[in-house]
Amino acid sequence: MFMEENVFVTGLLDITDKEFKLISGLVYDKFGINLTEKKRSLVVGRLNKLIKNLGLKSFNEYYELVINDNTNASLLSLVDRISTNHTFFYRENSHFEYLKDKVLPEITKKIKDKGSRDLRIWCAGCATGEEAYTISMILNEFFGNMMFEWDVGMLATDISVSSLEKAQNGMYSFDKIQNLPISYKQKYLEKREDWNYIVKDKLKSIILFKRLNLINEDFPFKNKFHIIFCRNVMIYFDKETKDNLVNRFYRYMFDGGYLFVGHSESLDRKVCPFEYLRPAIYKKISIK
Repeated sequence: MFMEENVFVTGLLDITDKEFKLISGLVYDKFGINLTEKKRSLVVGRLNKLIKNLGLKSFNEYYELVINDNTNASLLSLVDRISTNHTFFYRENSHFEYLKDKVLPEITKKIKDKGSRDLRIWCAGCATGEEAYTISMILNEFFGNMMFEWDVGMLATDISVSSLEKAQNGMYSFDKIQNLPISYKQKYLEKREDWNYIVKDKLKSIILFKRLNLINEDFPFKNKFHIIFCRNVMIYFDKETKDNLVNRFYRYMFDGGYLFVGHSESLDRKVCPFEYLRPAIYKKISIK
């Protein structure tokens, strides 16, 4: 039988059914993250130290603190701890090869045919920046010395403030970069004495890191995007939230644009406005 009062289990403050419902409901309403019962231990593990450091005695006290904080600082701290940000360079590398060999040649030709040199990419849910910097490497490989002829811009967004700070800093341990081709490591990273690696300015120069909540009904974008990466983000959303987000991606994408999602994710083809091309890659069909 479940005990309603809080108890300590292996040093951790336990959470009641009511408390879990309150916190998971708050996270869903504010950020669209669906904390199912399977995520209960994650919530307990990630919030315990914070609750104790705040001098609180229960998850209910913590919940009350968050909802009564008019600055929203406590809410941002909550999502920082709840959102999972495990990632690394060149993750699901087949996407990056497809981007370089298929997508960029096609997209840039269409842009040039229209008399433009303006390429726009969005890395949604960029976490600590590894994906965005990998895309920047691919762009530098593709354009080479012709990069200066193009106005290439990448927006990289995430809900987590702490993750964005790490991304902007651009410093990574070896385990984060070990999947990169050796040539990429040599060209785009600088090794530090502490065995960390920092990305070179040529990668940073085309990326704008910004905080953004993906469940917002509208996004503050003046222009549309040719390519959107949103990988391993929607696995934390329920179907309704995911379908709504995909429709917003469609709205903010140029005709003929490409959407990349995670290999563990799939879109409902019955309602998805994008055309399925191959696992985890979709295209917005041009309107003729």
